[in-house]
Amino acid sequence: MSATHDVKRYPGLGLLTTLFFVYLYAPLAVIVIYSFNANRIAGVWTEFSLQWYSAAIENQALMNALKTSLTVAAIATTVATLIALSAALAIIRGKNVRFRKLSETIVNLPLLLPEIVLAVATLILFSLIGVQNGLLKLVIAHSAFCTPFAFLPIRARLQGMSLDLEEASADLYADRWTTFRRVTLPLIFPGVFSGAMLAFLISMDDFITSNMLSSGGTTTLPIYIFSLIRSGTSPELNAIATLLILASLLLATAALFMAARGTRDHA
Repeated sequence: MSATHDVKRYPGLGLLTTLFFVYLYAPLAVIVIYSFNANRIAGVWTEFSLQWYSAAIENQALMNALKTSLTVAAIATTVATLIALSAALAIIRGKNVRFRKLSETIVNLPLLLPEIVLAVATLILFSLIGVQNGLLKLVIAHSAFCTPFAFLPIRARLQGMSLDLEEASADLYADRWTTFRRVTLPLIFPGVFSGAMLAFLISMDDFITSNMLSSGGTTTLPIYIFSLIRSGTSPELNAIATLLILASLLLATAALFMAARGTRDHA
């Protein structure tokens, strides 16, 4: 009702909003459409075809890069979510936490610094301590910068959750672990899931840090895609991008569904 009133009050608002979304999503639509183009010249449409999806799936280098990205993202998401959950519980639910705001700022520090700075600092650190394994370097670095992305939804969920049920559980002589497992975690799970999905997408999407830390055999998907762009635009690249868009939409939909379900259950 309020949005409709604003559109009527400002006649150009609806058109401006439409133009904004067209500007934002038109390039994605072009990529999706031309991923079904049979012509090898990406910008010239001839006929509908799925050959570039088949070529992408049969590309062993691409599959290896995807496997590396999924492995790193899965491990980093797990580590980052556990750290973020522990930090959120300590900061939000801790009774005698000193420097609460400072602690929260430290957790969110990777969000405040340019990624290139973090990438260079991480590269120097690994050089000083002698870490050579490319996969290990990627997992540690991704876990570090994904933690604040997982922390924010969990913190928001904890802040919006009443203490009544946890206090009732304690009154019924449940220990802290039982209260967390049976009361707190189910209530904040939508936030945990959203944070984990956000961390996973950030890890899968990262280029700067991965480009600096990757070594032979640990090429991630963004680095491989960048190598394709440097050699010229290919219809296969459109197919890869379309599959990534579809995967992102599915994860975002799942996260929104969990958040909506959690809000409904909590209400």
